[in-house]
Amino acid sequence: MENSSLKLLMHTCCAPCSVYCIDSLRGEGIEPTVFWYNPNIHPYQEYKARRDCLKEYVKRAGIKGIFIEDYGLDKFCQAVSDDIANRCVKYCYRARLTQTVKYAKEHGYNAFTTTLLVSPYQKHEEIKKVCEELAEMSGLEFIYRDFRVGFREGQRKARELGMYMQKYCGCVFSEEERYQKQILKDLENGVVEL
Repeated sequence: MENSSLKLLMHTCCAPCSVYCIDSLRGEGIEPTVFWYNPNIHPYQEYKARRDCLKEYVKRAGIKGIFIEDYGLDKFCQAVSDDIANRCVKYCYRARLTQTVKYAKEHGYNAFTTTLLVSPYQKHEEIKKVCEELAEMSGLEFIYRDFRVGFREGQRKARELGMYMQKYCGCVFSEEERYQKQILKDLENGVVEL
């Protein structure tokens, strides 16, 4: 597909992860539209901080952004409660990318991709597999790029731009994982009376 005929919707998890992806695609002559749909990000203040940072960045970068509001804590917890360890693959990736493809189909986009492909901390092959399945089902083109090569560069640029830099993937369980060492240390100390 020629770049001039490509109408690309890019699921976007946050502004810092979008920096390299946008720069890289623009370097190929592809102008993506940023698509925010992340009901797995918790708590609400974290959701809001990431969303608002992305809104500022799309203005600064002169790129079109679409923001679908869906803070879905209840729905998220219900969907992952039976298998928390596999929540990323079973719910988080699929829910966000399915909504991206649905929006793309309904609004005349012929291709999609995701900034999830930039992070070395995500399950890259699983994301790619979900995207390929959705592309086959929808008839849309999945624009696959292994954006991980530019992860550090994108993070450096995001810091230079003063972006909000999150400290965990997004869901409440990944936040718990971030603090796991401290949690274990506190548990070792047991009950302390002062």
